[in-house]
Amino acid sequence: MRLKSGIWVAAYLRRCQIEGAAAVLRRRGAEEAGAIFIKVSRLDGTADLYGPAPQSAFDEARPSERAFSPALKNLPLPEADVENYLTRQLRFDPDLWIVEVEDRAGRHFLDQIVR
Repeated sequence: MRLKSGIWVAAYLRRCQIEGAAAVLRRRGAEEAGAIFIKVSRLDGTADLYGPAPQSAFDEARPSERAFSPALKNLPLPEADVENYLTRQLRFDPDLWIVEVEDRAGRHFLDQIVR
């Protein structure tokens, strides 16, 4: 059984806090199973964006784990490009979550391998 999105996001925000990075929940999505996007602002006008990994990236031994992959190519990108992508995703899926992390080094703190 996979963790509810709300529980996963709360744990992720805590993890960022422990690591010393500022992280905020920008948008609350569907509590049960909303898609989660992690924006990492590098505080220089650029950002990285991670979203749900494609089904092919999941580990069959641990099907309940969440996996993330870069949502856009050639990261980091200008923050405006990342915001435009998120706006398009919101039109497609109004139940998604957006978490924003501020970290100059671009650390994302995602436990799963980012593919």
